Amino acid sequence: MREKRLLERLRAIDRNPDWRGESDPRAAISSVLDHLGKILNTRQGSALIATDLGMPDFTSVSSSLSADALPEMADTIARVINTYEPRLTDVTVDFEPLSEQSFKIGFKLSAKVRGETRDIPVVFETVLTSDGHITVLE
Repeated sequence: MREKRLLERLRAIDRNPDWRGESDPRAAISSVLDHLGKILNTRQGSALIATDLGMPDFTSVSSSLSADALPEMADTIARVINTYEPRLTDVTVDFEPLSEQSFKIGFKLSAKVRGETRDIPVVFETVLTSDGHITVLE
């Protein structure tokens, strides 16, 4: 049942009162992907309850990349994930060039999704567009 966030579990119980959850690795990965999309597209400072939730504004950085900017961006993404997605462990984020896709920056996110019986290794493609939107794909 840990594969879903609390609000997802409450919605599932509301739709089906007999639902008590089951261990489903695909559901866990899908839930993590959905949550990553939300936290990585939240602008830092916009959540009053946690001012460090989300990402800083990368739109100005993506237009003038320096050699130091990419590792700093990867570190920021990893820090946010480590802080706000506890179902992931061993998170690493590395710059990964995107062929023939100008105005986009790619990162490879490797981690393990915590499961009830075992951890599941995952690799996600993370793409930052020039407007600051971050997409996370399996």
